[in-house]
Amino acid sequence: MTQDELKQAVARAAIDYVVEGEIIGVGTGSTANFFIDELAKIKDRIKGTVASSEATASRLRGHGIPVFDLNDVESMAVYIDGADEINAQGAMIKGGGAALTREKIVASVAKKFVCIADGSKLVETLGAFALPVEVIPMARASVMRQLAALGGQPKLRLKPGTDQAFITDNGGELIDVAGLKITDPVALEEKINQIVGVIAVGLFAKAGADVCLLGTADGVKTLSL
Repeated sequence: MTQDELKQAVARAAIDYVVEGEIIGVGTGSTANFFIDELAKIKDRIKGTVASSEATASRLRGHGIPVFDLNDVESMAVYIDGADEINAQGAMIKGGGAALTREKIVASVAKKFVCIADGSKLVETLGAFALPVEVIPMARASVMRQLAALGGQPKLRLKPGTDQAFITDNGGELIDVAGLKITDPVALEEKINQIVGVIAVGLFAKAGADVCLLGTADGVKTLSL
Protein backbone atom coordinates (compact mmCIF):
# COMPACT_ATOMS: atom_id res chain seq x y z
CA MET A 1 0.00 0.00 0.00
CA THR A 2 1.16 3.55 -0.71
CA GLN A 3 1.49 6.08 2.10
CA ASP A 4 -1.66 7.84 0.85
CA GLU A 5 -3.56 4.54 0.90
CA LEU A 6 -2.46 3.98 4.50
CA LYS A 7 -3.64 7.47 5.41
CA GLN A 8 -7.00 6.84 3.72
CA ALA A 9 -7.38 3.62 5.68
CA VAL A 10 -6.88 5.29 9.06
CA ALA A 11 -9.13 8.19 8.02
CA ARG A 12 -11.93 5.73 7.32
CA ALA A 13 -11.27 3.94 10.63
CA ALA A 14 -11.46 7.25 12.51
CA ILE A 15 -15.09 7.67 11.49
CA ASP A 16 -15.94 5.04 14.14
CA TYR A 17 -14.83 7.59 16.77
CA VAL A 18 -17.12 10.35 15.50
CA VAL A 19 -19.94 10.94 17.98
CA GLU A 20 -23.25 11.58 16.25
CA GLY A 21 -25.00 14.84 17.04
CA GLU A 22 -21.80 16.36 18.46
CA ILE A 23 -19.21 18.90 17.35
CA ILE A 24 -15.98 17.30 16.14
CA GLY A 25 -12.51 18.85 16.39
CA VAL A 26 -10.55 18.44 13.17
CA GLY A 27 -6.79 18.71 12.72
CA THR A 28 -4.53 19.91 9.94
CA GLY A 29 -2.37 18.14 7.39
CA SER A 30 -2.53 15.48 4.71
CA THR A 31 -3.95 12.72 6.93
CA ALA A 32 -6.51 15.10 8.43
CA ASN A 33 -7.53 16.05 4.89
CA PHE A 34 -8.35 12.42 4.14
CA PHE A 35 -10.42 12.35 7.33
CA ILE A 36 -12.33 15.49 6.26
CA ASP A 37 -13.20 13.80 2.97
CA GLU A 38 -14.54 10.79 4.89
CA LEU A 39 -16.37 13.02 7.38
CA ALA A 40 -18.19 14.69 4.48
CA LYS A 41 -19.96 11.38 3.79
CA ILE A 42 -21.66 11.52 7.22
CA LYS A 43 -21.89 15.29 7.64
CA ASP A 44 -25.65 15.13 8.25
CA ARG A 45 -25.00 13.04 11.37
CA ILE A 46 -22.89 15.62 13.21
CA LYS A 47 -23.65 19.09 14.53
CA GLY A 48 -20.51 20.57 13.00
CA THR A 49 -16.80 20.99 13.54
CA VAL A 50 -14.06 23.16 15.02
CA ALA A 51 -11.06 23.58 12.72
CA SER A 52 -7.44 23.82 13.85
CA SER A 53 -6.39 26.01 10.91
CA GLU A 54 -7.74 28.27 8.19
CA ALA A 55 -6.82 25.60 5.61
CA THR A 56 -8.86 22.97 7.45
CA ALA A 57 -11.81 25.35 7.87
CA SER A 58 -11.76 26.03 4.13
CA ARG A 59 -11.73 22.33 3.26
CA LEU A 60 -14.56 21.60 5.72
CA ARG A 61 -16.71 24.40 4.34
CA GLY A 62 -15.95 23.23 0.81
CA HIS A 63 -17.66 19.96 1.76
CA GLY A 64 -20.62 21.83 3.25
CA ILE A 65 -19.64 20.94 6.81
CA PRO A 66 -20.45 23.65 9.40
CA VAL A 67 -17.43 25.18 11.16
CA PHE A 68 -17.83 26.74 14.61
CA ASP A 69 -15.63 29.27 16.39
CA LEU A 70 -14.10 27.55 19.41
CA ASN A 71 -15.23 30.44 21.60
CA ASP A 72 -18.81 29.37 20.93
CA VAL A 73 -18.19 25.73 21.87
CA GLU A 74 -18.19 24.50 25.47
CA SER A 75 -17.01 20.96 24.79
CA MET A 76 -16.20 18.48 22.04
CA ALA A 77 -16.51 14.73 22.17
CA VAL A 78 -13.39 14.07 20.12
CA TYR A 79 -10.48 15.71 18.30
CA ILE A 80 -9.05 13.82 15.33
CA ASP A 81 -5.66 14.74 13.86
CA GLY A 82 -2.43 13.33 12.51
CA ALA A 83 1.11 13.41 13.90
CA ASP A 84 4.60 13.84 12.54
CA GLU A 85 5.88 11.38 15.16
CA ILE A 86 4.22 9.46 17.99
CA ASN A 87 5.65 7.11 20.62
CA ALA A 88 4.08 4.17 22.42
CA GLN A 89 2.98 6.43 25.31
CA GLY A 90 0.99 8.75 23.01
CA ALA A 91 3.44 11.66 23.11
CA MET A 92 3.68 13.34 19.72
CA ILE A 93 5.59 15.83 17.63
CA LYS A 94 3.19 17.95 15.60
CA GLY A 95 3.48 21.14 13.61
CA GLY A 96 4.82 20.08 10.25
CA GLY A 97 1.67 21.66 8.83
CA ALA A 98 2.30 24.87 10.84
CA ALA A 99 -0.90 24.63 12.92
CA LEU A 100 0.56 23.36 16.21
CA THR A 101 -0.79 26.16 18.43
CA ARG A 102 -4.38 25.92 17.26
CA GLU A 103 -4.15 22.13 17.22
CA LYS A 104 -3.08 22.17 20.85
CA ILE A 105 -5.88 24.59 21.78
CA VAL A 106 -8.63 22.62 20.04
CA ALA A 107 -7.33 19.32 21.42
CA SER A 108 -7.42 20.74 24.95
CA VAL A 109 -11.18 21.23 24.74
CA ALA A 110 -11.96 17.76 23.40
CA LYS A 111 -12.74 14.83 25.69
CA LYS A 112 -10.69 12.42 23.56
CA PHE A 113 -7.75 12.84 21.16
CA VAL A 114 -7.64 10.29 18.35
CA CYS A 115 -4.37 10.32 16.43
CA ILE A 116 -4.44 8.99 12.87
CA ALA A 117 -1.15 8.20 11.15
CA ASP A 118 0.62 5.82 8.86
CA GLY A 119 2.80 3.26 10.61
CA SER A 120 6.05 5.06 9.81
CA LYS A 121 5.14 7.77 12.33
CA LEU A 122 5.43 5.40 15.31
CA VAL A 123 8.91 5.81 16.83
CA GLU A 124 10.70 4.64 19.95
CA THR A 125 12.27 8.04 20.67
CA LEU A 126 10.91 11.37 19.42
CA GLY A 127 13.17 13.84 17.68
CA ALA A 128 14.14 12.54 14.23
CA PHE A 129 11.46 14.90 12.91
CA ALA A 130 12.54 18.48 13.61
CA LEU A 131 10.53 19.91 16.52
CA PRO A 132 8.46 22.96 15.52
CA VAL A 133 8.28 25.89 17.94
CA GLU A 134 6.00 28.87 17.23
CA VAL A 135 7.38 32.20 18.43
CA ILE A 136 6.56 35.89 18.61
CA PRO A 137 8.58 37.36 15.69
CA MET A 138 10.55 39.85 17.81
CA ALA A 139 11.71 37.00 20.08
CA ARG A 140 12.97 34.77 17.27
CA ALA A 141 16.71 35.26 17.80
CA SER A 142 16.63 35.01 21.59
CA VAL A 143 14.45 31.88 21.48
CA MET A 144 16.76 30.28 18.92
CA ARG A 145 19.75 30.85 21.21
CA GLN A 146 17.98 29.14 24.09
CA LEU A 147 16.86 26.23 21.92
CA ALA A 148 20.46 25.79 20.77
CA ALA A 149 21.52 25.74 24.44
CA LEU A 150 19.17 22.77 24.92
CA GLY A 151 21.21 20.86 22.36
CA GLY A 152 19.09 21.47 19.29
CA GLN A 153 19.85 22.94 15.89
CA PRO A 154 17.20 25.64 15.41
CA LYS A 155 16.34 26.89 11.94
CA LEU A 156 13.77 29.48 10.92
CA ARG A 157 11.07 28.05 8.66
CA LEU A 158 10.80 30.00 5.41
CA LYS A 159 8.01 30.44 2.90
CA PRO A 160 8.69 27.92 0.13
CA GLY A 161 10.98 29.34 -2.53
CA THR A 162 11.74 32.54 -0.59
CA ASP A 163 14.05 33.89 2.09
CA GLN A 164 11.11 35.26 4.09
CA ALA A 165 9.84 33.80 7.34
CA PHE A 166 6.79 31.56 7.16
CA ILE A 167 3.92 33.24 9.05
CA THR A 168 1.33 31.14 10.86
CA ASP A 169 -2.42 31.76 11.10
CA ASN A 170 -1.63 33.44 14.44
CA GLY A 171 0.97 35.83 13.03
CA GLY A 172 3.81 33.87 14.61
CA GLU A 173 7.01 32.51 13.10
CA LEU A 174 8.18 28.90 13.23
CA ILE A 175 11.53 27.56 14.36
CA ASP A 176 12.24 23.93 13.47
CA VAL A 177 14.67 22.31 15.90
CA ALA A 178 16.68 19.38 14.54
CA GLY A 179 19.11 17.12 16.34
CA LEU A 180 17.07 16.44 19.47
CA LYS A 181 16.76 13.01 21.06
CA ILE A 182 13.69 13.51 23.22
CA THR A 183 13.85 10.93 26.00
CA ASP A 184 11.59 12.90 28.37
CA PRO A 185 8.96 14.64 26.20
CA VAL A 186 6.96 16.05 29.14
CA ALA A 187 10.00 17.70 30.72
CA LEU A 188 11.16 19.19 27.42
CA GLU A 189 7.67 20.48 26.62
CA GLU A 190 7.54 22.25 29.99
CA LYS A 191 11.05 23.66 29.56
CA ILE A 192 10.42 25.10 26.09
CA ASN A 193 7.04 26.50 27.13
CA GLN A 194 8.88 28.53 29.81
CA ILE A 195 11.05 30.33 27.24
CA VAL A 196 9.82 33.90 26.93
CA GLY A 197 8.56 34.57 23.42
CA VAL A 198 7.42 31.00 22.72
CA ILE A 199 3.77 30.78 21.71
CA ALA A 200 3.65 26.98 21.68
CA VAL A 201 5.90 24.00 21.12
CA GLY A 202 4.94 21.10 18.87
CA LEU A 203 5.39 18.55 21.66
CA PHE A 204 2.07 17.02 22.66
CA ALA A 205 3.25 15.07 25.69
CA LYS A 206 1.59 16.46 28.83
CA ALA A 207 -1.67 15.91 26.96
CA GLY A 208 -0.97 13.36 24.24
CA ALA A 209 -3.21 11.11 22.20
CA ASP A 210 -5.72 8.83 23.90
CA VAL A 211 -5.95 6.47 20.93
CA CYS A 212 -3.74 6.08 17.88
CA LEU A 213 -4.91 4.47 14.66
CA LEU A 214 -1.89 3.33 12.67
CA GLY A 215 -2.10 2.41 9.01
CA THR A 216 0.06 -0.63 8.24
CA ALA A 217 0.39 -3.13 5.41
CA ASP A 218 -1.49 -5.56 7.67
CA GLY A 219 -4.39 -3.16 8.20
CA VAL A 220 -5.24 -0.49 10.73
CA LYS A 221 -3.80 -1.16 14.18
CA THR A 222 -5.23 0.49 17.27
CA LEU A 223 -2.98 1.65 20.09
CA SER A 224 -4.84 2.46 23.31
CA LEU A 225 -2.60 4.88 25.14
